[in-house]
Amino acid sequence: MAQRLLRRFLASVISRKPPQGPWAPVILRTPQCSPGNLTVTPNQARSVYTTRVCTTTFNIQDGPDFQDRVVNSETPVVVDFHAQWCGPCKILGPRLEKMVAKQHGKVVMAKVDIDDHTDLALEYEVSAVPTVLAIKNGDVVDKFVGIKDEDQLEAFLKKLIG
Repeated sequence: MAQRLLRRFLASVISRKPPQGPWAPVILRTPQCSPGNLTVTPNQARSVYTTRVCTTTFNIQDGPDFQDRVVNSETPVVVDFHAQWCGPCKILGPRLEKMVAKQHGKVVMAKVDIDDHTDLALEYEVSAVPTVLAIKNGDVVDKFVGIKDEDQLEAFLKKLIG
């Protein structure tokens, strides 16, 4: 009995015909970012719908990372200097991320924890958190300290994008 099951299994695995029915394989391809962030990967057997989040927000790891991803960026960058213990930062951070995401890649956001990167905080004269800088072509073009509402953040981003 066991040998018969094993033979049947091996015959189905080794057979040259592609499997049919509910166990047919689905081929997935890595989706590309599209304007609506919805990509369709067609397959003869099925259609698979996947989404991919376009990364517009990232955490700074160290000084060279800041230099590479912020100062040398061709895209305007909003830099959020924050701290884990800062209450207003916990309110502003998600609000700012949401507003940056609405810009669909015209601007990106870098998050800098001042406790981990005091050198960057000193270099950019951050004396209170949250402090947000707008950097374009490596230069600070605008700055604010404290919480802003969504209308003020939108105006801040529009000014940066141009």
